[in-house]
Amino acid sequence: MEVIIQRDYEAMSRTAAQIVVEVLNAKPNAVLGMATGSTPLGLYQELVRLHREKELDFSRVTTFNLDEYVGLLMNHPQSYHYFMREHFFKHVNIPAQNINIPSGTTSNYPAFCEWYEERIAECGGIDLQILGIGTDGHIAFNEPASSLSSRTRLKTLSKQTIDDNARFFERREDVPIYAITMGVGTILDARKLVLVASGAAKANAVAQAVEGPVSSMITASAIQMHRDATVIVDDEAAAELDMRDYYEFIYAAKPAAPRF
Repeated sequence: MEVIIQRDYEAMSRTAAQIVVEVLNAKPNAVLGMATGSTPLGLYQELVRLHREKELDFSRVTTFNLDEYVGLLMNHPQSYHYFMREHFFKHVNIPAQNINIPSGTTSNYPAFCEWYEERIAECGGIDLQILGIGTDGHIAFNEPASSLSSRTRLKTLSKQTIDDNARFFERREDVPIYAITMGVGTILDARKLVLVASGAAKANAVAQAVEGPVSSMITASAIQMHRDATVIVDDEAAAELDMRDYYEFIYAAKPAAPRF
């Protein structure tokens, strides 16, 4: 695992975007796993800028989103369909038929989850999976105590996740209590992982995920087992890392990669 510490949110976002660029340069028809939430916004904004100003091409890209709330229609302002459309998809040239997002309104969740897994496999698997992290250390909606071999499924959200996400809704009781989510095992199947985290509120979760024991109670810790995982954090999110000096030393010694 590589840990990259950047001075602020903007630098963190630019660094993450460059990794996406490297993947697309090597494989223009890459399959990208997408995450939602406030942290990846800067990453998406930078990719949109590169598309507009540097002609970064997404025309052959296929995407799979990590998760979606159960019960929200695609045009609901807090649905992840809406989030991705407004913040990314409508600004780049990914063909609509190449965009895959879990359905929060399907009539048969088990069948849909099975189909989603099959669809990922049909597309050759995910080349790069973007991840955020919850304050309790979860990835996607794999709440504490989720199986580290879990696949796409229906999941009940924890009280902490509901509390954390309540700021996006008018009332706490409006926050859905169920979500459809890729499993930890599904995420670990991706060829490359990039986890982004920003702010002091994420510092403890980052430290546990990166330096703590691999545990189903901190599902993000499973990325320690991945063969190609990169964690990119800003200064505040790095505050509780015991090995911070070592990570900074390694990063400083790396040859600078060419920027797009």
